[in-house]
Amino acid sequence: MSVLESVVVGAGQAGLSAAHHLRRLGLVPGRTMLVLDDAPAAGGAWQYRWDALTMAETHAVHDLPGVALPAGDAGERANVAVPRYYAAYEREHDLRVERPVRVHAVSEDPEDPALLRVAATTDGGERVWRTRTLVNATGTWTRPFWPRYPGAETFRGRQLHTHDFRAAEDFAGQHVVVVGGGASATQLLLQVAPHASGTTWVTRREPVWVEEEFSPELGRAAVARVAERTAAGLPPGSVVSVTGLPLSPRYRAGIASGVLRRRPMFARLTATGVEWEPGANDDGLLLQPADVVLWATGFRAALDHLAPLGLREHGGGVLLDGTTAARDPRVQLVGYGPSASTIGANRAGREAARGVRRVLDGDVAGPRRSVAA
Repeated sequence: MSVLESVVVGAGQAGLSAAHHLRRLGLVPGRTMLVLDDAPAAGGAWQYRWDALTMAETHAVHDLPGVALPAGDAGERANVAVPRYYAAYEREHDLRVERPVRVHAVSEDPEDPALLRVAATTDGGERVWRTRTLVNATGTWTRPFWPRYPGAETFRGRQLHTHDFRAAEDFAGQHVVVVGGGASATQLLLQVAPHASGTTWVTRREPVWVEEEFSPELGRAAVARVAERTAAGLPPGSVVSVTGLPLSPRYRAGIASGVLRRRPMFARLTATGVEWEPGANDDGLLLQPADVVLWATGFRAALDHLAPLGLREHGGGVLLDGTTAARDPRVQLVGYGPSASTIGANRAGREAARGVRRVLDGDVAGPRRSVAA
């Protein structure tokens, strides 16, 4: 079995950026470098977004390295426009992404511990690759976070995560409780409200509305705040969660109409709705009957396949030096922590490629054993 110089796992923005920069450093797609992706087509997580999400409603979609996102119709579906852009990028740069390939384990190679063994499931069966380095760009989409709340198992209505949301019309005539304080929650509330019999928005913390438009400066500040957690070996927070919610005309209208009226987190679910402790709501509301609970509660990093390498710290996160895993410099993490949104993905891809080059040139020490459980 031949040995590759690098394997990139994931072909979202961070993965494509890393592959682009690896190619610029001399690695050849399909020969010394492979890009593996578990999606059926190009587009990363964008291809799974709900149909009603338009380009105008997304947070800024940043350009891939060297090719600007073509100007288009602001009303076009994001799950069409962005995958088209990514697919063209793959073709124009001849990145030769192999898909669908689901990597389920990365470990030290038993025949040569200096190498990594990448085991995956493909349409043709099990495959294994041996590589000197790995760039992990698996993002978060495959790991929706469902918080545990008392009574969830007793609720007789429907519960779903934003991961599984498809169309607002699916909730016609139903009362929908939306849980979460991020952009997805507010976007879905505004889409669902015209079809539902009623909506209730609940969050753990008061939403932070900002007058300031989203800018590169604001994005960089948010990335820096997330980086503080990964630098401490803690699980990363969301970049979006620290940018606040921009007071766009649409959001202002939602606040004025009452759709974006926030209530505190309920204490429990019941068979027929959600229930608060006495005094939690200013208007004395204790029980809200509901047909649907929509959990817009975010995602976690998809890193289970890296467990054999023991990269996690006691705090639960992966300590990084830039994008390099502190416990194994053969591994670069992009689309994790500060680069989990499009804000920092391109910079992370470039940094990861340089980290790979340092390993291939023999400029870094080998892995050290994890002390995390």
